[in-house]
Order: sequence, then C-alpha cells, then structure tokens
Amino acid sequence: MADTAALDAAPIAAAVVPENRDDKALQRKIFIGLALLLMVAPLVLYPVYLMKVLCFALFALAFNLLLGYGGLLSFGHAAYFGMASYLSAYGAKVWGLSPELAILVGTATAALLGLVFGSLAIRRQGIYFSMITLALAQMAFFFALQAKFTGGEDGIQAVPRGALFGVIRLDDDRAMYGLVAVVFFLGMLTIYRIIHSPFGQVLKAIRDNESRAVSLGYRVNQYKLAVFVLSATLAGLAGATKAIVFQLASLTDVHWSMSGEVVLMTLVGGMGTVFGPIVGALVIVTMETYLAQFGAWVTVIQGCVFVLCVLLFREGVVGLIARRLRKPL
Repeated sequence: MADTAALDAAPIAAAVVPENRDDKALQRKIFIGLALLLMVAPLVLYPVYLMKVLCFALFALAFNLLLGYGGLLSFGHAAYFGMASYLSAYGAKVWGLSPELAILVGTATAALLGLVFGSLAIRRQGIYFSMITLALAQMAFFFALQAKFTGGEDGIQAVPRGALFGVIRLDDDRAMYGLVAVVFFLGMLTIYRIIHSPFGQVLKAIRDNESRAVSLGYRVNQYKLAVFVLSATLAGLAGATKAIVFQLASLTDVHWSMSGEVVLMTLVGGMGTVFGPIVGALVIVTMETYLAQFGAWVTVIQGCVFVLCVLLFREGVVGLIARRLRKPL
C-alpha cells in the first residue's frame, strides 16, 4: 500500500520540485534583457507595431497560462479579449474615463465574463470543454454584433487615448508605448509568479494527471476555475489596452478567428514555456504586418508555418531552444 501511495504521489512530487538556482538565474537575466529591449525598441522600430506585438504577446501569455499550465484548451478566448476591448473603448469614449480607468473597466468585464463562462465550461473535460468555450464565445460575438453600444459592424471608432492619471497625454505614440510596455511587463511578471507559486505547481500536477490529483485531496474544479478566471482577466487586460492603443474596438477582436490566432501564437512560440508565447506573438504579428501585401495569402503562409512547427519542432521555437539548453524557458 505504501508503494502504491508513493506512485500515486509521484506526479505531484514531480510538479512541486523547485527549479535550481541556475535556472532561476537564467530566467532573471532574460527578464532583465527583455526590460532593456523594451526600452530600446521604440528607438529602432515603429511604436505602433511594437504595441501591437506587446498586446498580442500578453494575450498569448494569458492563454498559455490556461493551456500550457492548466491543461485546458479553450477555443473561445476571443470573448474576453474582445468584450474587454469594447468596454474599454466605450468607457473612454462615452463615459469619458481616463485611459487607466477604461482599461480597468475592460479588465474587470473580462474577469466577470470568465467567472460566468468558466463556471459552466469546467463541468466538462477534453473536447467537450473546448466546444463549450467556443459556443459561449460565439454567444459573446452575436451579442457584440447586435448590441447598440458596440456599434455593430462599425465597432466603436475614434476612441480618445486621453491623459494617463490626468497628467501624461497619450496622443503621442511614444508615450502610449510606455504605458503598453509597463502593462505588458507587469502582466508577464504576474503570470511568471503564478506559474512558480504553490498554486501553479498544483496546476501542473492536475495537468499531468488529474485523477491522481483528485485522489490526493485537491479540489480540482476550484483550481481549474481559478486559472480560467485569471487567464480571462489577463486576456481582457490585453484587449482593453489594445482598444486604447488603436482607438478602435471591432468585431474582429471577438471573432472566433481571434481565438484560433492566439492558439497559433502559443503553439508556434512554445506551449508550456514562460517566454514562448511572446516569440509566437512576435512571429505572427510580424507576418501579418510585413506580408500584408499578399492579402489573403497571409493566412495560407501562417498555415504553412504552423504545419512546419508541428512537423519539425512540436515544442515550438522556445521549447526547442529550451530542450537543447536543458533549461526551462
């Protein structure tokens, strides 16, 4: 009996083994390098392009928290990204909220929506869970299409960027970039802390072997709901920030294809890695931006990239590098 208990506890024990100091030191260096890169980047590249990359990188990081560490595949994350975008834009344009309050309103909307949708979705597992999230996201899409405040197919346009805390005008792209970079970096640090907390270690254990986690006394559904809400909230933060950056909230943000795009970003960069979704977002957004001249062929090219990733390196770009270095990135 003792041997059986030890075997049952093996996945949990494996999940809670802390990283060694060398791994943490490497990740700390990467964080510092990324912070320096964020400060230098607008001097070299177009700020609007960089802001788009950062917004989608945060979105992909939020999705990766759910899929890569929670083991839950959602096909409806565009609902939280898009509805947060709408509420943020509406708050800034109609209610006259300052940008920080508009972003908070959008993020809170995504958190509430994630709580409601997550409470329904976690009742099922596997493909049934994924289909429920897709169905709920489609409900959000049709709501956005029919509701008066969303502007229908026109969306909410000419959203004012306003002044941060009533002091810093965000009309200048470089000032706006500073806000987006801070939001992205804080969001990334939050996700990193969640992953490496005791809560995050239990999530990994549930992902690896849910039945054994249940047998050891973990309330699995509560952990699933918690990570679902956290992921939805951070996805909403990305969507709300994007609405202020581009001064627009449209049906594109809440469409099912947006859910597919964030899945693609996560898989290309490396599912279950800390920095993989950032690389994935950079690759996909760069392709959309600089290959726009090819029109609809961009989608075909993205599909080819995805197929190559699946065939040649299923761990994604960062996952492959981490495996070669034997380091958790």
